[in-house]
Amino acid sequence: MSNKSLAARCAVGVIGGLMLAGVGVAAFADPSENGSGDVDVTVDIASTETGALSLTVAGTQTTLTETGSTASFRQFTGALPNVTVTDTREDVDAGVFWYVTGQASDFVGAAGQPSITPDHLGWTPSIVTANEGEVAEGDAVGTSIDGGVNNVGLVGQELLALALDSADAQAASGQWTATANLVLKTPVTVAPGSYTSTLTLSLFEDSY
Repeated sequence: MSNKSLAARCAVGVIGGLMLAGVGVAAFADPSENGSGDVDVTVDIASTETGALSLTVAGTQTTLTETGSTASFRQFTGALPNVTVTDTREDVDAGVFWYVTGQASDFVGAAGQPSITPDHLGWTPSIVTANEGEVAEGDAVGTSIDGGVNNVGLVGQELLALALDSADAQAASGQWTATANLVLKTPVTVAPGSYTSTLTLSLFEDSY
């Protein structure tokens, strides 16, 4: 049977079915509904991937305390809770790398005082897990009060940690921990009171 003849037979079958359906509807016109019910159909489909690349943070908050203030600025320091990247995948694609970034929001005053913008918050990252170069910390980021081209604070996504090759990092250690020293610098005229900012940490994987 040629493809053309098969297509023709299929078309006829569909048309015939539609004609029969039309006849059936005509025979039972205007039915009365005497009840109805809904059924929720649920299915759990397991992932076919084995293991995962994930990020966890040891705490949900940290507090900055005043230290090192001068006549030119006020300074508040603290530490980022440990940030851990875990890779439990059995197979890691070649030519990929992962990295963690951080980005801060405005420091909002609890009593309505003017916000402190995130360019006033800087950090100095470090890797806690011993390694031989598989994972590196990001560069220190100063505050806008420090001056200089790269001292922009945590306004955008700044690098906390980087695995140059995901497969090498996973083979050396399936778990990597990083942290950072935090510093907030403000003008001496900053309004007193409590302020809160959200520092968002994100894990990405990309190819090169």
